[in-house]
Amino acid sequence: MRTITTTAALCLLGFAAVTPLANAQPPLPRKAPEITIVETSGNKIPLSSYKGKVVVLALISTTCPHCQKECEMLTQLYSEMKPKGVQMAAIAFNDNAAMLVPGFIRDHGVMFPVGSAKLETVLDFLGFSVMDRYSVPQVAVIDKKGMIRAQSPPGGDANLQDMAFLRNLINNLLNEGAITSGKGAPAGKAAAKGSSN
Repeated sequence: MRTITTTAALCLLGFAAVTPLANAQPPLPRKAPEITIVETSGNKIPLSSYKGKVVVLALISTTCPHCQKECEMLTQLYSEMKPKGVQMAAIAFNDNAAMLVPGFIRDHGVMFPVGSAKLETVLDFLGFSVMDRYSVPQVAVIDKKGMIRAQSPPGGDANLQDMAFLRNLINNLLNEGAITSGKGAPAGKAAAKGSSN
């Protein structure tokens, strides 16, 4: 009996070693894979074209109420933070996304690029397996050097759907590598002095 149990356990361990782990996520930070935002106009925006900016990329379903709310919130943050070097973008990957994106943009007042892509393209970008069970929206926050610094796990992340949390994260990423004045004043104070002129 013990031999059968041990053999069965070894077989299961061997199976687990070759089977992709469901709900696994690549480690962070990591280089953002290239993905293209294909707008309904045919305009193609490679993610890498935003290098030098902090980017929040929402991967959505146009029919999902949480995705609609996320994009409305990101539009508000974008209006506030665009002058600081922040870029928001979204890619819809639900069925008929390309046809539904124009209505989605209009109905939810989205003021940043929204495109569409195939499911496989989005899963590759996120580093998810086709075996993963995922929710939407999926959100990736990318720093000025093109590194993903925060990303939703397959089941989602409430923090990345919270305006205060995102604003704080974005501000922290904007301040990374900021140059200080000659006397060692924090970059934020130097920037504040410059902005009042």
